Amino acid sequence: AAMEQIQDDLNEINAAISENMIQIEEAEKAIEKAQAALDEAEAVRQAQYESIKDQIHFMYTSEKNTIFSLIFSSKGIADLLNRTQYISRIMDYDQKKLAEYARSVEAAEDAKKMLEESKAKLDEKQRELEDQQAEQEEKESDMSTLISAKEAEIGQYNAEIGNKEAQVAEYKKMIAEQDAEIAAIEAALRRQQAALAEANRRVYGGGQFVWPAPNYTRISDDYGMRQHPTLGVQMMHNGVDMAAPSGSPILAAADGQVIAASYSSTMGNYIMMDHGSDLITIYMHASGLNVSVGQEVSAGDRIGSVGSTGRSTGPHLHFGVRKNGSYVNPWNYLK
Repeated sequence: AAMEQIQDDLNEINAAISENMIQIEEAEKAIEKAQAALDEAEAVRQAQYESIKDQIHFMYTSEKNTIFSLIFSSKGIADLLNRTQYISRIMDYDQKKLAEYARSVEAAEDAKKMLEESKAKLDEKQRELEDQQAEQEEKESDMSTLISAKEAEIGQYNAEIGNKEAQVAEYKKMIAEQDAEIAAIEAALRRQQAALAEANRRVYGGGQFVWPAPNYTRISDDYGMRQHPTLGVQMMHNGVDMAAPSGSPILAAADGQVIAASYSSTMGNYIMMDHGSDLITIYMHASGLNVSVGQEVSAGDRIGSVGSTGRSTGPHLHFGVRKNGSYVNPWNYLK
């Protein structure tokens, strides 16, 4: 949103700069026109000034053609009247010349004023352009800074993705090792079962499991696909997480024999129990174990204590059920 706003501001500034440059070009043309008008007016004024100056000089320096000589050299009344009319015409002509000169002076002053106004407008537009260009540079700097920040953010995000992918790969490797460990225990159990006479093999009698975390029924993470709490990716969760305080009891879900009571980096302290008919329960992340391998346990017996060992985000019991070597939904037995 910030980048879009800066771009919108830049678009407005660029449009204003373009408009201002057009107005500057018009002002420069107006200055050229005003300068030409001033030059022309000054030329007319100067020409008329020179003409009047010559006329005045002629009238007041010529002995034969002065007004006084025309009057006093007249040869009678009629001649005097004729000469007076002539003098009047000369004076009218001079008045016209003076008026024309005054107008040319005024025109020159107007042209000069127009030129000054055009120059002032040009100066104003150039200052506006400088301000707009400074603002443009500032916005472009803001955009560059924002782009650099975004590139750094993308770089960090890509690094995090790479790190996350590495963590996921490492986690999957650890889970594969965990599953291999569980499968090896189950394979050893099958070999033991195969060595026994069929009559001596353990058989699961059916029925509902005992709730393995007594008095604590809140499920912090259920069986099925879920977003991993630390990796943030969708992964299969092969058990039911029962939230309970650290140290609270873990009970055997059904009669059976302990076939594993050990520690791994992912499961923490864990217990595996065989209930017969290739049905196995797993209890992970315990803070302590109360049983050992080979021990016969009845449903409801305490086999350990809730904890947060191994790969865990807090005290809970991860309860899993395996049937014929694969995880199944524990709710099929807990209902």
